[in-house]
Amino acid sequence: MLGRPNLYTSYQQENQLLPTWTQKVVFTLFVAVLFLLPFDLPVISQIPLVRFLGDGDWLLIMSRMLVFAIAALGLNLLSGIGGQVSLGHAFFMGVGACAAVYLGGTSGETTWGHGLPIWVWLPGAGVAAALVGVLVSPVAVRVRGLYLAIVTLGLVFLGLHFGNTSWGTKIAGAPAYGRDFPSLDVRLWKEETPLLDVSSSGRWLWFEVTELQKLYLFMLTLTILFAVVAKNLSRSRTGRALQAIRDRDIAAEVMGVAEFRYKLIAFAVSSFFAGVAGALFAALLERLQVEQFGLFLSVEFIAILLIGGAGTTAGPLIGSFFVVMVPEFVKAFTKWLEAAESGPTEVLAGAMLTDGDDFGIINTAIQTPGWTLSVDAWNIVLFGALIIVFLIAEPLGIFGIWVRIRNYWKRWPFSY
Repeated sequence: MLGRPNLYTSYQQENQLLPTWTQKVVFTLFVAVLFLLPFDLPVISQIPLVRFLGDGDWLLIMSRMLVFAIAALGLNLLSGIGGQVSLGHAFFMGVGACAAVYLGGTSGETTWGHGLPIWVWLPGAGVAAALVGVLVSPVAVRVRGLYLAIVTLGLVFLGLHFGNTSWGTKIAGAPAYGRDFPSLDVRLWKEETPLLDVSSSGRWLWFEVTELQKLYLFMLTLTILFAVVAKNLSRSRTGRALQAIRDRDIAAEVMGVAEFRYKLIAFAVSSFFAGVAGALFAALLERLQVEQFGLFLSVEFIAILLIGGAGTTAGPLIGSFFVVMVPEFVKAFTKWLEAAESGPTEVLAGAMLTDGDDFGIINTAIQTPGWTLSVDAWNIVLFGALIIVFLIAEPLGIFGIWVRIRNYWKRWPFSY
């Protein structure tokens, strides 16, 4: 209601996915822009800082961001809504990727595979990860907080070790080399011509679309589907029970909330999201390597929740865009500075960039001796700094900042 933030006149209105008409219109336009982003349309071209995201390699980066959003939505259900600290999200993604390549990959002399279509191996990746999550969930009842974080952290190292065993190499391929991952083409069974070709350029409906455009639209559709499921789950009976456990687990159990049951559900659903995202992540790279699902990947998802805003559905989406896209923006900005020849841009490049011989904080040389760092190293430093800043200054992340700005202008000039 205009001028009265968070004021609802009925329970039905408060419980809607999009309670106000403003939210409905803005969300519809936003989704329309996302679907039209890959196409060179006059309407999209007029939107600042948007059109270039639909060009060339940026579409592949956007697709990776969407995959990370699916995984972050799953971790948010477990940590943001359920309050269970987990550092093992990369492990569940790895389980999903291994299950997917086992079901959908081709069999060889050194690898196992059944060559099943995507409608089998993609849900199968989520189910396999969910089953492992169910096995881990009893630990969540016995330990919590830092102890649970350490337990889930151990899963990452166990997964990396299993990938190098004789059985692990049968599924994931040789260490540091991996194996080819099945394509995202949709087939009814094992026929040669797919029903929906995602891995090559061609015609969809009345559009001529490239492989990257198809990949982006496929990932966007899946992300919207998982976001709607996550939002509905968070406002259901299960979601309210998880929030009660998060806020005060003992009080929730006294009031009749079955702690073991709902923690099991949280781990299973979160692991399902992670398993599907892990399979999609490996499909983007077209190769499965166990080393991809290491500790740093888990830290990235913690950064996504803290920066975007834990406990909300929009927070993981915002955080995924920030964590995935900002490093790419930094790299693109660095290349732009390197190409500067004259004017203020050249002065800025001289102040920020160095190849080891002059002043500058970003070293563009292959080796970075001394106190300077490469672009990739600065991005890691940026993640750490942002995690600290948001934990101290804004625990609700970017979404919390947006809510405060929105509510301020809604109730202006009143302070309450």
